[in-house]
Amino acid sequence: MQYRRIGTTDLRASCIAFGAWAIGGGPWWGPTDDDESIRAIHAALDAGINLIDTAPLYEHGKSEDLVGRAIRGRRDKVLLATKCGLWTRDARGSEWFVQGPHTVRISLRPDTIRLELEDSLRRLGTDRIDLYQTHWQAIEPDKTPIEDTMACLMDLRAQGKIRAIGVSNASPAQMDAYRSAGDLSACQPRYSMLDRAIEADVLPYCHRHGIAVLAYSPLEQGLLTGRIGMDRTFPADEFRNRIPWFQPANRARVLAMLDGWKDLCAAHACTLGQLVVAWTVAQPGLTIALCGARKAAHAVENAKAGGLALDAATLARMRADVEALGAPA
Repeated sequence: MQYRRIGTTDLRASCIAFGAWAIGGGPWWGPTDDDESIRAIHAALDAGINLIDTAPLYEHGKSEDLVGRAIRGRRDKVLLATKCGLWTRDARGSEWFVQGPHTVRISLRPDTIRLELEDSLRRLGTDRIDLYQTHWQAIEPDKTPIEDTMACLMDLRAQGKIRAIGVSNASPAQMDAYRSAGDLSACQPRYSMLDRAIEADVLPYCHRHGIAVLAYSPLEQGLLTGRIGMDRTFPADEFRNRIPWFQPANRARVLAMLDGWKDLCAAHACTLGQLVVAWTVAQPGLTIALCGARKAAHAVENAKAGGLALDAATLARMRADVEALGAPA
């Protein structure tokens, strides 16, 4: 496993992190087995992963609860990353979307951030968060100035309740504002070989300013493992139905590309998923890949990608194939 520094902090994280979105289940991911999810976290830790990323909105606290249960007795061996800013308690913040009985608002007000942090600390069973991230950035009409949000986060860091500050789904301009008001250590954007939009701006910006990049959805919700064939269907309300690459014509193109990499898997003695994740963390400026797992075997498989070094020719060939694939229809 490779370990990499988070920004300019003294936190050294595994280049493969355990992404805990899926273990929350709910309408995004469907039914889950809580005991198996905990076994998956234990397997990840035993395999060298030391960073777990979660958020309060992941099934409204369930993911954090499960992570807290899983790390009991192991807290000092784990770096915990969670988030703030998606608020469901009352009308503070700006309405963003409705999820079942919950109206989800974006609120990066200091008063709601402090409440969210205390809830996360309780659910996770800890007294500090190693990396605390704004989940999405404030929008009108209740758009808290970034300097006010950052002042709150810097105060929480001074109190020892958080150790490093990050943002998720933020633009370079927004990161400029955060950096002007305090210390920004990490950015968490969506990135996979099928969704490389951040290569145009966010990735070079973070590389230039020493900000760690934690990529979420590097396996495109499992599509890039090659295990989701043409016959696989999902419940009507599941999140993957909204991703263009999962539509039949697009999925067929992706599967054909992956099939063409069988020789690479054989040469590197790895699975397709490991090949894809190793390619991801080899991209310039990309620090960590957040890989979700709801089964112990998948967590171990993900972790092994952290020790896989791809040669320049393999990296170039994969990029050429990905770029030839083009955009989803």
